[in-house]
Amino acid sequence: MVNGSAPDRVVFVLSSSQDVFALRRSAQRAAAELGMEQQDQVRLATALSELGRELLGAAGLSVTFRLEGSPSPAVVVSLEWRAGNPPAAESLKLSARLVREVRYEPGGERDRILVRHPLPRAVAPSDEDNDRFTRALRENLSTAELDDLRAQTHDLVAALEETRAQRGELLRLNEELEETNKGVLALYSELTQELETTNSGVLALHTELEEKSRQLREVGEAKTRFWVNISHELRTPVNAVVALSRLLLASDPGRLSEEQKQQAKLIEESGNMMLALVGNLLDVAKAESGQLDINHGPTDLRLLVGQLSGALRGAHPGDAVALVTPEAASLPVITTDETLLTRILRNLLSNALKFTAEGEVRLSVDVDRTGPEPVVLFTVTDTGIGIPQEEVSRVFEEFYQVRGEHQSGKPGTGLGLPYARKLAELLGGTLTITSTHGVGTRAEARIPDRADARQEPAPERPSP
Repeated sequence: MVNGSAPDRVVFVLSSSQDVFALRRSAQRAAAELGMEQQDQVRLATALSELGRELLGAAGLSVTFRLEGSPSPAVVVSLEWRAGNPPAAESLKLSARLVREVRYEPGGERDRILVRHPLPRAVAPSDEDNDRFTRALRENLSTAELDDLRAQTHDLVAALEETRAQRGELLRLNEELEETNKGVLALYSELTQELETTNSGVLALHTELEEKSRQLREVGEAKTRFWVNISHELRTPVNAVVALSRLLLASDPGRLSEEQKQQAKLIEESGNMMLALVGNLLDVAKAESGQLDINHGPTDLRLLVGQLSGALRGAHPGDAVALVTPEAASLPVITTDETLLTRILRNLLSNALKFTAEGEVRLSVDVDRTGPEPVVLFTVTDTGIGIPQEEVSRVFEEFYQVRGEHQSGKPGTGLGLPYARKLAELLGGTLTITSTHGVGTRAEARIPDRADARQEPAPERPSP
């Protein structure tokens, strides 16, 4: 029965079984008012009734309810009696399994059991919560003992049903988890198999690529050996043909008729053409195989351009095409391989002169100092026949020549531009071609000025 209360607590005095039943019902009703779940309501009420029944008969047994806000919001119930026999350990153990905290505190005059169970909200209880809690505890339900037993049984059955439902839910979740694990294992096995298959394919492809690379290297080496060998083999007989034709032409004028002289000149020109072809083949073979030595040194562009201009004007006489070169005073001294640079410019200028019927072929030289090292830009422009757009990308293919009427009387090997680009790359530069059919062509060679190499000794050329 409710004996008395302070504003913030309610005290029950337990003297009979009916008081224990009333304590249980009041505790459950008060827990419901605080928003606890039904399972927590039953646990708290059962723990208190178990302890009350265990202590029933102790002198001065009372139960005090209060709400606590710190250190964490909780319902605190204190069962006190005058010193006597301590509660059974089994009862304390059972109650401790139902609520958050059960603590037995023996004292000098009075013993105490402290029961604490957390509130559902982590917020300190308000005055309104205290009022509802107190009213629920003070309500006097004049129920018979049988009704209390039935209510208690009903609560236990409800708690049991809830426990069974939770157990069923756990079993269902376990089954779903097992099915998920099976799916994950199957997916892992499938992905592992696919990965192994992919790895096998990658290894096979890598092996195939290595084999293809080896074959390409062998083909390239065989091609280089063939060019070098055939060039050496052809050079000797062709030199003999050219020398003999010159001897014939230099002999007593009366010994050869005019027709025979023309035939001897044709032999000499054909021999010279073949020597040029052999020389080009040998140069390209050396460039591709990396056998060309790069000797950086001071290169006076004034002398280089002057010599080229004189040689090319002599080789391409006529007033219809003008060869325009920069003023000598504007040309600097740079550091590069003079021999290779001369070959690049000779190829570009010769090509331009060959396919320009009238107008001009112009060489310009500019120095770009914006990068980490100076770069010299050699630009050759002409007003010749130009190259069709679909052919521009192929002019650097070896032996490829743009077909057309412009080739009549202008024989070539198709090696000049590929050879010039290879030399530009060996010097650390680039060579590009742009052209408009019927308007003209523009070739740009960007060659680094290796000024930092001026102090380095030139590597010795290997003896032939």
